[in-house]
Amino acid sequence: MPYVVAEPCIHCKHTDCVEVCPVDCFYEGPNFLVIHPDECIDCNACVPACPVEAIYADDELPERWAHYAQWNAYLAPQWQALGYNITARKEPLPGCEDAKTTERTEEDILTWEGAK
Repeated sequence: MPYVVAEPCIHCKHTDCVEVCPVDCFYEGPNFLVIHPDECIDCNACVPACPVEAIYADDELPERWAHYAQWNAYLAPQWQALGYNITARKEPLPGCEDAKTTERTEEDILTWEGAK
């Protein structure tokens, strides 16, 4: 049962979770993180480290975010191939506090403003 990053991470990218991950299974997109389901060892270390409560076991995802399991599985290998593995903490995105009250969509995940 891998863990999944869900909607609260969009436009924030708090990276406290990557610091505690023993297998470095996080990948970084432009404004969202994902967990590679084939690399996750189900240790649960990332869940309490996430300040916006965006990480869930795939079988415990809220129904409204169930499709994020597919997004993580789809995007992680792509971002892995691009070398977007993230293993150290970074500052969250500017305006992250505003993101908590902003409606987010899957299109936001793929917006590459200021991407690598």
